[in-house]
Amino acid sequence: MSARETFLAEAAKRILITDGAFGTEIQSWKLQEEDYAGNLGLSHEQKGNNDILALTKPEVPEAIHRAYFEAGADIAETNTFSANRISQADYGAEHLVREINIESAGAARRVADEFQAKDGRPRFVAGAIGPTNKTLSLSPDVNDPGYREIDWDTLVDVYKEQAAALVEGGADFILIETVFDTLNAKAGIMAVKQLEADLGRDVPIMLSMTLTDLSGRNLSGHTVEAFWHAVRHAKPVTIGLNCSFGATQLRPHVKTLSEIADTLIMIYPNAGLPNELGAYDEVPDTTAGFVKEWAEAGQVNVLGGCCGSTPAHIAAMAKAVQGIAPRKIPTLEPMTRLAGLEPFIMAA
Repeated sequence: MSARETFLAEAAKRILITDGAFGTEIQSWKLQEEDYAGNLGLSHEQKGNNDILALTKPEVPEAIHRAYFEAGADIAETNTFSANRISQADYGAEHLVREINIESAGAARRVADEFQAKDGRPRFVAGAIGPTNKTLSLSPDVNDPGYREIDWDTLVDVYKEQAAALVEGGADFILIETVFDTLNAKAGIMAVKQLEADLGRDVPIMLSMTLTDLSGRNLSGHTVEAFWHAVRHAKPVTIGLNCSFGATQLRPHVKTLSEIADTLIMIYPNAGLPNELGAYDEVPDTTAGFVKEWAEAGQVNVLGGCCGSTPAHIAAMAKAVQGIAPRKIPTLEPMTRLAGLEPFIMAA
């Protein structure tokens, strides 16, 4: 079976678990500049460039993947959130993008296969693609609303370079996550569709939106429902929400998405809201209790954690939802569903 078919088969049996935060886990290693920089001889300081660890300190991301699988995760998300040409240019490492992504996906694949070999339960690798620090929808110059720092074709090419390397390294899916700009996400979708044409096979997409405020919009202004209508044509294997808020703040938006999306729902919230020092205080059992409510309401298919979450949070979630039936994918009545900033539906 293909990765998509295997994933759908597993998701029909139970609520699946994806992993938790990577950045905050890496911080706990207290790495120094020399750990990040290694012997690559790059011109810029590398401390904080988590993605480069695939080349300079690969035992760190591998250990984090292993900890999440031991906690009960079914999916490893690669440590490649900023492993694209635009973001890596800040570190003078844009020429290493392909190598970073291949090595990151390969590490996640090795650990996933190791755990699958132990018990026969399928484990999956989602190649994580972040939004970059550029936006197609908004001008960074308040005096020139029409100005853009990047154009569509460039961003598609940037995403395609990263996606191709992730798939080459062993990723099952391309996870376009933390979507603050819907147009950026559509560029990512285009990139994966072009990659599919090049490879002559399916490359399943996962999509995850991040909310800017409690009204349920992303930075480009789209509601959760409008976002779904704008990306549904990609036939993503999962659609969902991550980052920005904790589970309590996401509750109404999870309900909305679960009712309108005819695909699997994957939600991975932060471990609550950060305190005044930027740290996350929500304990694992608290987070697990919140997401269990979604599971019991039949609203989710895949659960995990974002900023501040740890292997302990993932273990608590896995335990909390064990035995709870996964959300049933709704059958939607055929009609025209369009999106501006708001959804627009034309009934037959």
